[in-house]
Amino acid sequence: MKIAPISNELFERAQHSIPGGVNSPVRAFRAVGGNPRFMVSAKGPYMFDEDGNQYIEFINSWGPMILGHAPEMVQQAVQEAIPNSLSFGAPTRKEIEIAELIISMVPSVEKVRMVNSGTEATMSAIRVARGYTGRSKIIKFEGCYHGHGDSFLIAAGSGAITLGVPDSPGVTKGVALDTLTAPYNNLEAVKALLNANPGEVAAIILEPVAGNMGLVLPKPEFLQGLRQLCDQDGIVLIFDEVMTGFRLAPGGAQELYGVTPDMTTLGKIIGGGMPVGAYGGKKEIMDYVAPAGPVYQAGTLSGNPIAMSAGMAMLQHLHSNPSIYNQLESTTTTIVEGMKENMQKLGLNYSINQVGSMFSIFFTEQPVTDFESAKTSDTALFGRYFNAMLQRGIYLAPSQYEALFVSTAITDELVSKYLQANFEALQEAQQQ
Repeated sequence: MKIAPISNELFERAQHSIPGGVNSPVRAFRAVGGNPRFMVSAKGPYMFDEDGNQYIEFINSWGPMILGHAPEMVQQAVQEAIPNSLSFGAPTRKEIEIAELIISMVPSVEKVRMVNSGTEATMSAIRVARGYTGRSKIIKFEGCYHGHGDSFLIAAGSGAITLGVPDSPGVTKGVALDTLTAPYNNLEAVKALLNANPGEVAAIILEPVAGNMGLVLPKPEFLQGLRQLCDQDGIVLIFDEVMTGFRLAPGGAQELYGVTPDMTTLGKIIGGGMPVGAYGGKKEIMDYVAPAGPVYQAGTLSGNPIAMSAGMAMLQHLHSNPSIYNQLESTTTTIVEGMKENMQKLGLNYSINQVGSMFSIFFTEQPVTDFESAKTSDTALFGRYFNAMLQRGIYLAPSQYEALFVSTAITDELVSKYLQANFEALQEAQQQ
């Protein structure tokens, strides 16, 4: 692997015009050390940087590149749409077609509104839930990330019932008072919050499979238990499926686990990787959204024709080829089992979580079931491991607290290359 002088120069240059030199914090590599690589192109399982380095990559634009980068059917759909204009700010047929397709695939969605990002989707869903219920408070879970909306940048207090405090400057104490937090996978903590705030909670929002503290799976009773609590108290249950939607199954995690929320938020996979998001749910809830109802939400670029064309091509392909999910899980399981063998050979403490085509490695001997257990991972070792993998041409998420994603472009040959690099990188990281 070449060194990266051009990327280093670009990063230095970027810091004079872009905060921290990047347009999203995790890209800065601060959690793992070193400087980010600046990319110029990607195709299939590979990304290529400004210095001419090729990487087998397992971020896939944080999930949506389920078919690998630049799949032909998505590129063709975009190329066909471009001559008709890049934006109308007016309705199009494609918006109806993709809405109908999403409704046919996702169990909870009876109506859907297109937006421009996952963050916009989650912010809007919370507003609608508050408008629908007439309540102000929400419950979120420690370690679950729902974008950078004010309501979500709240950390837990010392106890499960303690009110949150702002986790970022610029988030007001008033917002924090309306956001309650509980440990992921802990139903008793949720019950305690509901008992302490009777009739005040509008919504419970969570990633049904958490992907932002590393990958953490729900315990068998957790999602169904939340469903029952929401039914009992008239609370809107929101699944944030920005990562898991259309990735774990055609209908997302809610199909995989058989638990149907009241509302669902979706992200860029419905745009084939382009900037897009959506929120949807029960008809009676979604009819509160303007102009059908009183809850205002709007966007000039919502339903952008290029993004809708790309997303339609992607979703139609997934809808027509459900065997893709078996292929993805099989490939990912082979990777995970090979990693376990490598870790055991080297005598390293580890915990690996996997569901479908998502996985995470934690350098800890205890099972990882929530944010507290995720934080027991040796992040310094992870940083050394990340950089050792990068030098071997494997591009991983530059943070311990992110999930990895496998695409259909990962072949058996690439799995073998990954596992060889994995063993060498673990060995190198262990010795440093």
